[in-house]
Amino acid sequence: MTAQKWQEKSVLLDEAAIRRALTRIAHEIIERNKGIENCVLVGIRTRGVYLARRLATRIEEIEGQSISVEELDITLYRDDLTEKDMLPQDSDKILPEKITDKKVILIDDVLFTGRTVRAALDALMDNGRPEMIQLAVLIDRGHRELPIRPDFVGKNVPTSRSETIVVDLMEIDNLERVTIQEKIEEEN
Repeated sequence: MTAQKWQEKSVLLDEAAIRRALTRIAHEIIERNKGIENCVLVGIRTRGVYLARRLATRIEEIEGQSISVEELDITLYRDDLTEKDMLPQDSDKILPEKITDKKVILIDDVLFTGRTVRAALDALMDNGRPEMIQLAVLIDRGHRELPIRPDFVGKNVPTSRSETIVVDLMEIDNLERVTIQEKIEEEN
């Protein structure tokens, strides 16, 4: 019997490259929205939240005013949790701030099939009617299964299905980098 493991293939972004990508995305968000008035950053748990907070810091440095940051837990909206016992018993309130009539910038670490973003869109719409929703991702790796396209991208990385992208952030991983990893077969 063979077990699947992952092996690091290469480092796509180091700490400085992540910082530059987020700074560029912050500038693009400000430019596209002609400032940050009526905007709110919404990070998809878990790494999207930390990226949203970093973007908020950069936007405040650039604009001289703060932008609201919210967390979005999409667990109850995932389409891959089909078993009732897999669903969490309790869920935090999805968004404490009202998003109706706001420009919501949804933030995630990696865009792959689009299913996470679809779940996030459902969660957002259940909590209000935003003026508009934009999507910012650190990495777009392709392989979409749904018609979802990001508005702001840190880096486009074409991948094969046998590869995965791993985003390590200092806040939770004590490491700061983005790597591409590939499956390897191991004999038991």
